Amino acid sequence: MSASRKVVELFYDVLSPYSWLGFEVLCRYRNVWNIDLRLRPTLLSGIMQGSGSLSAMRLLTAVSEKDLGQETRVEKLSRELWMRIWNRDEDITQPASLSEAALKAGISRQEVEELLQIITSQPIKDKLKSTTQEAMNHGAFGLPMTVCHISGKPEMFFGSDRFELMAHCIGEKWVGPQPMASRL
Repeated sequence: MSASRKVVELFYDVLSPYSWLGFEVLCRYRNVWNIDLRLRPTLLSGIMQGSGSLSAMRLLTAVSEKDLGQETRVEKLSRELWMRIWNRDEDITQPASLSEAALKAGISRQEVEELLQIITSQPIKDKLKSTTQEAMNHGAFGLPMTVCHISGKPEMFFGSDRFELMAHCIGEKWVGPQPMASRL
């Protein structure tokens, strides 16, 4: 393993099942590889028109902005939103559904109410647009898209099947989608 931590950004949308795969693998590897994983909620419809995740991605953006530098709640809420839409075929567009997801992710009822109030605010809209534009500036044409920062230079990887290439790029070892299982 290399000594200095590498920054790895994951641009994703909970509407994308492939983003979910990439998200889970990178979350597993964050402590195996020497990386600083930064979760970047991005609006897929800003890259590919027509998705239904705007409210969910604004909620994730609001949590991310509130928790600057702390990815734990964004990670838990992202996972809960994926479980709702892709595992239980539940809604992720209505306030009641978003509230339920946030509560299951461990966010207090009072804070959920506050977050739902700000998801339509201009600063949250602007932040999500900005993150989406940043992904497009890196060359995104879909999600998930991961950017590894190596010696100040960004390297972009598209899809949830590029982990072996990513590992090589950051000087780490890829041992499959469940790194802890390979250590047993």
